[in-house]
Amino acid sequence: MALIYKICPRDLWREAEAAGRFEGAPIDRQDGFIHFSTAAQAAETAARHFAGQADLLLVAVDAEALGDALRYEPSRGGDLFPHLYGPLLLDAVKSVDALPRDAEGRHVFPAGLLPA
Repeated sequence: MALIYKICPRDLWREAEAAGRFEGAPIDRQDGFIHFSTAAQAAETAARHFAGQADLLLVAVDAEALGDALRYEPSRGGDLFPHLYGPLLLDAVKSVDALPRDAEGRHVFPAGLLPA
């Protein structure tokens, strides 16, 4: 199973859990798709787009469960990023973990997620 990741403010994710689906953060709705990262891209995404933000969650999603609505498209530096064109149904979610910050303010990812 290939996993992709969404970094999400806790309050926004709790709303998604109550609704049974995630429609995206404001930037996702603005861009017309839900932004995801691969494991290799997640730390840079956190540093670039979530620097200094606390109370974030890391949502791991089964990419295969998203079917044809998931597309890998060029973005930052030409890398292919996963984009979901449609809502994220919660049955595709495999885990939701806190994304704390260290003493320097960098986000700390779960052990084993990021490539060495």
